[in-house]
Amino acid sequence: MTSNSFQRYLIAASTSLALIAAVGCTDDTATLRRIQTKRQVALQESTRQDHLGETVALLGQYVSLNEQKARQQITYHLNQWNNQRPEADKQKQAAQTPPKIAETLTDIVEEAKLNEVILHDAFTPSDVPLLRDAYLFNKVWSWIDSPGRDDPLFASWLKTLRDDPPGEMSDADIDRLQTAMRLFDWTVRNIALEPDQALVPPNMPQPNLPPGISFEGPGYRQTDFQTLWRGRGDWLQRSGVFTSLLTQAGIPCAVLATQSADTGQRTPWSVGVLIGDQIYLFQPQIGLPIPGPDQVGIATLAEARKDASVMRRLDVAGFFDFPLSRTDIQQSVALLNIRAETISPRMKALQSSLTGDRRMTLWIDTDDWSKRLDDVSGIAGVRAWLIPTISEMYAVVLDMLAERDPLFSFWHRSRNAILENEDASGNNLAKGRWQHLIGHFADDDIEGQQGARTYYLEQRAPEFEIDDLRINVELQKQYGIRRGLGMSPEDYNRQLNQVQGFMRLGKRTATYWLALVQYDDGRYETANNWLTKRVLDEEQLSHWQDAAIYNAARSEELEGDVEAAIERLKTDGPVYGHGNRLRARLLGK
Repeated sequence: MTSNSFQRYLIAASTSLALIAAVGCTDDTATLRRIQTKRQVALQESTRQDHLGETVALLGQYVSLNEQKARQQITYHLNQWNNQRPEADKQKQAAQTPPKIAETLTDIVEEAKLNEVILHDAFTPSDVPLLRDAYLFNKVWSWIDSPGRDDPLFASWLKTLRDDPPGEMSDADIDRLQTAMRLFDWTVRNIALEPDQALVPPNMPQPNLPPGISFEGPGYRQTDFQTLWRGRGDWLQRSGVFTSLLTQAGIPCAVLATQSADTGQRTPWSVGVLIGDQIYLFQPQIGLPIPGPDQVGIATLAEARKDASVMRRLDVAGFFDFPLSRTDIQQSVALLNIRAETISPRMKALQSSLTGDRRMTLWIDTDDWSKRLDDVSGIAGVRAWLIPTISEMYAVVLDMLAERDPLFSFWHRSRNAILENEDASGNNLAKGRWQHLIGHFADDDIEGQQGARTYYLEQRAPEFEIDDLRINVELQKQYGIRRGLGMSPEDYNRQLNQVQGFMRLGKRTATYWLALVQYDDGRYETANNWLTKRVLDEEQLSHWQDAAIYNAARSEELEGDVEAAIERLKTDGPVYGHGNRLRARLLGK
């Protein structure tokens, strides 16, 4: 029992003794029992809230905690809270069955295993990633969805919607649409777009993967959390981040996919957001909502199915062609971004007990979402999106191979080591990234907490310090470099070169993220300077180059230099070129 719990126990006990003394020998036992019961319920409620408070506090510190210990501590507090719930609530939970959509997950998970995960009454460490993800995505949504964070391309169209006569679209629906637009715009600006198939070095050992899953293929090579955390991903991973943010905002959404009549294979083509009784279309690969008829506003699924020009105008003549036409999208399957834990009764119970600032979406009423989506013409069924579950399986397979093969282990872990390792070289970048994502840009002198800017600036080691790594023993210790007994000069030099490479990548990543912070803080000229004069400096180029070009153009838009933005967007790269050309065309209008 904690000291606070013990103090509450003493207060409750002393109150009960005082009541007994006051009642004396009179026959008022029933009244006394009622009072004691109320006191006991109040004490239990207070204790339960403490465990939830401890859970949320640990989630808020997750980036600085040991992963394994954090999971154990959070699981302990969740089960303590769970054990103190009324017995009637537990029995009601135990009587529930998996929702219908769970059947669509049995394609990749055995039914018995799936039911065990969904219906398990106690919390397990494997539940914690869902809470961590919900906590962080909720924090991101809460600061993005605010005035001044709208894509200027659609500002006049939104104003027109609000000025329309009542009955065309309710204010509440327009607000939800605007929220979706803000979340989408932030996603495409902050998740740097990667190719569908990642490059793999030659002679790299290949993991043994299930049929239909290719090594470093699209969508599943990292989780939604990793995509958000690393700030990079292919278009399906962008879709995962976008739909996760929408889920926290309480807006029904799904990845829309065509389905082959011959093979049954489903091919995603956009994200659909349900507003009222219409599905609005967003395309994370081109980085734009699909423009409506006459390239005004955002197209609905109904408009795209009816008006051939909606899909046709996603082509850029002479440069890029969108692979689908109006005919191809007449019927789509709606894929919900869920995991088995998302539809579990224990998550529903936990979510209902989180109040105030602790609120986050842990559970989805998939029966409700499925019905509402399926009621829209053009939707031919609703299923669970398999990518989130496959990505978890994929990570397990890669980790197992990394344990056996040193070459694969180095390649697998070194790609994100500067951000995800626990030594000093990744500390400031990770802390800065966390503060960035939860919207804490500036230092908080009252709380004594550094903001994202300070952490990122501290990560930007000067070049002379990076060069001095070879001769500075103290710096080598700081970055965990040791020359072990028997280590050859060649191996030692290779270790030094690798760490210097990590330091430079960390510096350039911090520089790029600093520019994004300036943009989201409304400092567009400063953001543009950071992007063009630092990130895009020919001597500082990194894998952020294409994303920096896009964000520099976005900064120029908001500075009022539309012509400069258009020129910058006229790039023909294989990843950003299509979307950049489309945006340039819309700006030119």
